[in-house]
Amino acid sequence: MKFENVSVLSVAHVDAPHRVPSEEIERELAPTMERLGFGPDLLRDLSGILERRFWDEGVMPSEVAAKAGEKALEKAGIDRSKVGILINTSVCRDYLEPSTACIAHSQLGLPETCMNFDLGNACLAFVNGMDMVGNMIERGQVDYGILVDGETSRQITETTIARLQNPDIDESTFRENFASLTLGSGAAAMVLGRSGLAPEGHAFKGSVNLAATQHCRLCAGSIDHMVTKTKELLVAGMELSARTWGRATEMFDWTADTIDHFVLHQVSKVHTEQIAGLLGIDLARVFRIYPDFGNIGPAGVPIVLSKLEDTGRLERGQRVALLGIGSGLNCTMAEVVW
Repeated sequence: MKFENVSVLSVAHVDAPHRVPSEEIERELAPTMERLGFGPDLLRDLSGILERRFWDEGVMPSEVAAKAGEKALEKAGIDRSKVGILINTSVCRDYLEPSTACIAHSQLGLPETCMNFDLGNACLAFVNGMDMVGNMIERGQVDYGILVDGETSRQITETTIARLQNPDIDESTFRENFASLTLGSGAAAMVLGRSGLAPEGHAFKGSVNLAATQHCRLCAGSIDHMVTKTKELLVAGMELSARTWGRATEMFDWTADTIDHFVLHQVSKVHTEQIAGLLGIDLARVFRIYPDFGNIGPAGVPIVLSKLEDTGRLERGQRVALLGIGSGLNCTMAEVVW
């Protein structure tokens, strides 16, 4: 889908305060890894993730999503009474009900006329949410919308470590649980608006989406347990990414050389480098945060974009490609002209 009148007014992030080194996790799992014949640096060597972040114990996704939302609203400089839609896109939720979106809506003091709901699609949900809000703006239903996302990996990481410390764990089970140790915590938010009302905004040109749901069983997770067939997921994800890239190059007239910045959903070193190689992307154009933050799920793409903006490397008129893939499998590629 293409947009003619949708702009990104702001993007913001909040980092979780507690650093958790991979070396520390490897020490906790040393007896199991030694028994199974794995090297002591397995997590760092395979994933390239040196550390990830945790929130304080008891922090809820809505709380940090609202903090990021507050930062985004302040940066956008708009009257929050004019916001017509809030979508929360986090995998992590406060409860099954009410929606995390309505709690964030309350915390942000948004008006009663502002629709709010959760949107879930694994690690793709934030970019999908951009499409949903963009459609509403393009159709004239709202003037402004906000996306929020708060992810917390403390519980699943701690329960996975405890599970893998069991002396009965075999190699197959260890490998199926390994991806859970790469997850990180963080929060992000973005304000979108009608371009005519936001002359300083950044044009959101639209997105391309493809599905390969025959692979829906390769990764399945809950709040404290995720099972992943890592190798199969990587292969299927690369195949889907290549097909999505082909469609994106046709729709947006992309080449690897005409995009100034590639903002990727970053799963690990292997994933990032393989997708760059597959699509012919120069890694110098990929702002990488996975070594210090891990895989932050759907918050990953907006956090990378926000951190890239903070570096001062984004310049007016540059083309920014947002590339994401999520369990299911689904793939989305979008463009923002900064």
